[in-house]
Amino acid sequence: MINSLSACARAATAEEARYRIDVPIAGRSARIVALDHAAADVVSRVAELPWGASRFYPDPDAVELDDADVVILIATADADGDTGAEIARSAAERGIMVAGLILGDRAEVTDAVTALRPYARNLMVTDDRDDVAAVLTALRA
Repeated sequence: MINSLSACARAATAEEARYRIDVPIAGRSARIVALDHAAADVVSRVAELPWGASRFYPDPDAVELDDADVVILIATADADGDTGAEIARSAAERGIMVAGLILGDRAEVTDAVTALRPYARNLMVTDDRDDVAAVLTALRA
């Protein structure tokens, strides 16, 4: 006999419910670090939203990497590439993934891209500051 229920309808049955995972997915222990003043404004604004175990650092000199599993460097055209590279190297030595999110017009942020490219496993350039919160949400920060 062919079951007339669709896959979605079968998934909603009590029989299938026993296979569901009913514990929340743990979020990441991310460190979100601004590499310049404009990025610090964005990081401070995004930090006001509800997040899990993530920590936000508008000042890159205050970064603490203990217990982190990802470091996300936020930069604009004014980014301090040396500071970004230092943080990224320190994270890499600890086995912590590094990602970069650079805000601004592509033609204006080439120095920031060049500074972070060797260290960031993932690098995104965007001119939309709201993308910072979207990326953090996607990473379950």
